[in-house]
Amino acid sequence: MKSKTLSQPTTWRTTATPTRSNGQRLFLHGLRMLVIYLGLLAVGFIFMIPLLWMLTTALKPLPDIFKMPPVWLPNPPQWQQMWEPWIQRSFTLYFGNTLEIALLSVIGTTLSSSLVAYAFARLRWPGRDLFFLLTLSAMMLPIQVRLIPLFLIFKQLGWINTHLPLIVPHFFGGAFEIFLLRQNFRGLPRDLDDSAKIDGASYFRIYWNILLPLVKPALAAVGIFTFMNQWNAFLTPLIYLSERKKYVLAIGLAVMRDEFQVDWSDLMAISFLVTLLPLVVFFVAQKYFIQGVTMTGLKG
Repeated sequence: MKSKTLSQPTTWRTTATPTRSNGQRLFLHGLRMLVIYLGLLAVGFIFMIPLLWMLTTALKPLPDIFKMPPVWLPNPPQWQQMWEPWIQRSFTLYFGNTLEIALLSVIGTTLSSSLVAYAFARLRWPGRDLFFLLTLSAMMLPIQVRLIPLFLIFKQLGWINTHLPLIVPHFFGGAFEIFLLRQNFRGLPRDLDDSAKIDGASYFRIYWNILLPLVKPALAAVGIFTFMNQWNAFLTPLIYLSERKKYVLAIGLAVMRDEFQVDWSDLMAISFLVTLLPLVVFFVAQKYFIQGVTMTGLKG
């Protein structure tokens, strides 16, 4: 007879794996975030060192600037050195010139570039892609290549030694700004245009009332880029401006450096004050700036 073997039931041994409690997870998450923020603060402080050194140098007495080892904190701070050079060296006038050029350039660039970008992104017309390629190719031309032709054109127009060469070109758009806004326009649904057309809206009304408010972050990014470029511009104002009363801040800082002597205290004080406004502008509008840049590649 065949022996029957009874199969024994198989028992599985499970080893309990220790699980972290909610308190432990929260503690580890908090510790991780603390390390990240401390690292970011350390990196931010490293980038702030030049600005802090500029401020402390502006407040030091002149002999302390060249002491070795360096004197990090002014004792006592010379607070009058922060505004006296600004007033004595006519930097209020240079500030007004720079602010006028920067604000008008922002207005011209945002309006013209958004209008051209709308035509490239939402309208269909012969040669659209070819013209967009030509527009992008303009970004490959450095400003030094265009200086002499532009100077001759502005000389014929009688614009030399005026602010017009620094403002008027921005009312004809910029290649990078057009590309940035075009990508944002392309990311918007086409149903918006179709619905507006059914209601009888014109192309300009669609652009101005419907699509333009939806790309405010990109417009803010374009405005910040333009403002920063014009605020720090040095080469083009140096070429077109010759009268001292029409100088901008960058040229005013440059002429402070004499051939044989530089007043480092005055130079650092004015440089610090010149840096404050761009910092304020960026911190106020950084949310829109980041949104405008990150949304650029969503569709295209």
